[in-house]
Amino acid sequence: MIRILIVDDHAIVRQGLRRILDEAKGMTVGGEAANGIEALKLMRTERWDIVLLDISMPEKNGIDTLKQIMDRDKEAKVLILSMYPEDQYAVRLMKAGASGYLTKETAPEKLVDAIRSVHSGNKHISPNLAELLLHECGATAGKLPHEILSDREYQVLRLLGSGKKVSEVAETLTLSVKTVSTYRAHILEKMKLRNNAEITYYVMQNELKE
Repeated sequence: MIRILIVDDHAIVRQGLRRILDEAKGMTVGGEAANGIEALKLMRTERWDIVLLDISMPEKNGIDTLKQIMDRDKEAKVLILSMYPEDQYAVRLMKAGASGYLTKETAPEKLVDAIRSVHSGNKHISPNLAELLLHECGATAGKLPHEILSDREYQVLRLLGSGKKVSEVAETLTLSVKTVSTYRAHILEKMKLRNNAEITYYVMQNELKE
């Protein structure tokens, strides 16, 4: 029996996933968490075969949660299920240790197949993601400006580009205002931008809005 932990901040999504997975042969949802903090607590006390992890959550987001999971257990099997398309986050998360990446538009049967594949020790990689990963491995030059940012800088970029103030970004990511301001300065320097208006324009032009 494949024991699954669902991590998503929307109760209706968790309920829908539970229904799908509990009906699948050989699977059971053993627990739910509404954010990364709850997920990490459950992982300290119980064993899970698969963690089904969302990205955008309050308290602690999926990116930070994944990194902490992998720091504790390199063998953990974490399947990302996100509202964001593959080209926005998938490569970063696969490099951080995720076993696969699916969007929430994925058909239920494909989700079930992906869980079985990951549980068997495979990576779940779509043809599009395989192409993105190949491009990432081969392209050290010619990257878009946002592709040279660290994961945290990328998060800050998207939030600032969505119209959030530095203080709001700090609250969202549970960071100090000073820390976010430092990330902002790094972003401006690396991307050769001058101010928040140019950050917003870049984010909108490249469809990176949070």
